[in-house]
Amino acid sequence: MQKIKGTLIPIGGNEDKGFEDDEIHRLDYIEEGILAHVVEEAGGIDAKIVVIPTASSIPIEVGENYTTAFSTLGCKNIEVLNIRSIADAENTSVLKSVENANCVMFSGGNQSKISKYIGNTKLHKLLSNRYKNDSGFVIAGTSAGAMAMAKEMIAGGSSTKAFKKGAVLMRKGLSLIPELIIDTHFIQRGRFGRISEAVAKFPNLIGIGLAEDTGMIIKNGEDCTIIGSGMSIVFDGGNLTHNNQKILQEGTPMTMANLTIHVLSNGDQYNIQKRKVKVLPIEAPFI
Repeated sequence: MQKIKGTLIPIGGNEDKGFEDDEIHRLDYIEEGILAHVVEEAGGIDAKIVVIPTASSIPIEVGENYTTAFSTLGCKNIEVLNIRSIADAENTSVLKSVENANCVMFSGGNQSKISKYIGNTKLHKLLSNRYKNDSGFVIAGTSAGAMAMAKEMIAGGSSTKAFKKGAVLMRKGLSLIPELIIDTHFIQRGRFGRISEAVAKFPNLIGIGLAEDTGMIIKNGEDCTIIGSGMSIVFDGGNLTHNNQKILQEGTPMTMANLTIHVLSNGDQYNIQKRKVKVLPIEAPFI
């Protein structure tokens, strides 16, 4: 199987943008923050960064926030592409901008807008090809932008009705990392049950629940390193001995036996293909 040459960085939402001051954002923004890692992976402050706020209902404000955030890190080559239709995603100037980019950053909002306006377009094909074939090319996404990276994408669903069949809504995403199902704002919004049902639906896939201000750097399509100030929860249904999701009626509580769960934080590593964890040594500094 061909090795993936690009880098994916899914983020759990509410990442530090250089002007937050609360208990979630505890890392030094310039040296350790998630967006600093995005810039570093893209090649440094001279990288061309394209921000795509398609998922957002306030794209102009979101674009300005990311322009400010990346500028604070020293970046000068930042472009915002406000893609609001399939026609926009087929536009020649949009495609040229992405062809010349070192990094594409998807904002949060409604992930279904990303699949609706970008899925199966020329832009989608370009992103997929560059991710597979261009060493150093980075696709980052926060919240909705992270969830849309999957093939089986969580499109919504109730956290309060968690662990009952029908609590999660699924749609097709961009399929950049088809082995994963990604959920975000994971700790803060109590989405444990939501992703559990998603994994019950697709037990051959790995569920990733990302807390806010937390992300993963994914290399080679399989080697994940946790970044940021929170936790990443891994849901592995590969060893399930009981899973009654298929036979239940909607609204019925589910049973899942021997669901494997890993709680990982800054510097820990996870290999998607081997389904193995490598924990950061206790004496090692955070990355």
